[in-house]
Order: sequence, then C-alpha cells, then structure tokens
Amino acid sequence: MSRETNGGETPLLYSEGNAAARIALEREVRGWSTTELAARMTRAGVPMNQTAVWRIENGAPRRKITLDEALGFARVFELPLEKLMSPPLAGVDIEGRRIVQEAVEAFYETREAQDRLHRAVVATVDYIAAHPNSSEGVHEQCLRLMGEERDARALTEYIETGGYY
Repeated sequence: MSRETNGGETPLLYSEGNAAARIALEREVRGWSTTELAARMTRAGVPMNQTAVWRIENGAPRRKITLDEALGFARVFELPLEKLMSPPLAGVDIEGRRIVQEAVEAFYETREAQDRLHRAVVATVDYIAAHPNSSEGVHEQCLRLMGEERDARALTEYIETGGYY
C-alpha cells in the first residue's frame, strides 16, 4: 500500500503526508519561498524557520507537524484545517492553480472596487442632491480626471442613475 493511496485507488484522507504535500503546493502557488512561508507563520503566532518548512515538505524522514503548526498553516493559507490535511486537488498542476489563484484574487479585487465605486456614487448622488447646480461641474471633474469624454460621460450617467444602467 502506497503512502498516498489505499490499494492504489482512493487517496488516504487527512494524512500528514497530504498536509506536507498541500503545504508545498499552497506555498508554490503563491510564489512564496520557504523563508517567506516561515516568516508568515511566525507573524501568525507560530514561530518557524525556513529549515523547518523545508523539512516538513522534503525531509527524509519528514518533519512532523504539530497541531499548533497545522492550525497556523491553515490560517496563513486561509484554508480550513480539513482542506490542509486532505489530498491536493487531482488533475490541477501548479500553473493551473496559479491561474485560478490569480482569477480568485482578481474577482475579490473587482468586488472590492465595485463596493468602493458604489459608495462613491452614493456620496456623489448625495452631493448633487445637496448642490442641485453642481451636476455639470461633476461631469467636468470626471472629464478632467478621466481624460476621455466617453468614459466621463459613462461615469456621469452612472452617477445620475444612482449606480444603475
């Protein structure tokens, strides 16, 4: 019976080997060195050095992971402990994981930007309501800051509709 499978078919769940493989994968996907991961673990309250990370990932014998360390890795990678201990995703290589990671980060950045835009539009609508003669000035300010009439007009219309197209 291999270390990674049970009879060659079903991955062993929640093994320390899975955790070590997952730690290496999550670190590599993020483009972190073992030194960077150790520093992040230390900042998360679980003091660790680069050698410890390397020995967890590559040691022969592999360095054991304490419960506090497992919780620290889960926190640093923003993964539930169960995911950290389960087998890495099958069929998705490092490049695929990086691409998905980038898409997820862009998604959250876009959502944060949309929230920020919404707050700014609400504030601008409130400003225009309190200063009824400022609508043209707001458009001119958008044009000055954006540089393109088309973009400035689109933002002005977005503001005028209260954030709805």
